[in-house]
Amino acid sequence: MHADEALVHAIYSEHGRALLAYATRLTGDRAAAEDVVQETIVRAWRHPEVLTNGKGSTRGWLFTVARNIITDRARAKAARPQEVPADQDGVEVAPVQRDHAEHVVASVTVLEAMDSLSEDHRGVLEEIYFRGRSLAEAAAALGIPTGTVKSRSYYALRALRDHLTERSGEGVKA
Repeated sequence: MHADEALVHAIYSEHGRALLAYATRLTGDRAAAEDVVQETIVRAWRHPEVLTNGKGSTRGWLFTVARNIITDRARAKAARPQEVPADQDGVEVAPVQRDHAEHVVASVTVLEAMDSLSEDHRGVLEEIYFRGRSLAEAAAALGIPTGTVKSRSYYALRALRDHLTERSGEGVKA
């Protein structure tokens, strides 16, 4: 057995389990963690001088190398466009899209319910929910006190809920 080979065996037997546990915790995937450990041990084999120079901890160096490998893989994966699966014939299959009909119906229902509100109540909800403004920002945009925005939003949401409840009850009766 070569000295390099003996070093790799010694490193793996002494640090392999801890390295695997560390990589598994970082990746959340045992198979990926095993690949990281293997690559870390290969790098240790390629650079035995780092392990035998007496500077720093061997385990610390191995953990740093493993973390860097995981970081590099995550960055590489994020830089690539999402893979499109292929069917059995090798033809790319478009990702499955959820049916957006329910979202459209919900949007139409909410818009109809919004039409049933007073202009003051509708204006407050538009500022807060559709424009994403805070209470203070909505108050400034509408030229009313913040407390008024709070109370109008409370009563507007209550009126919306009542309208939608009535509407869902009508659908059940029909």
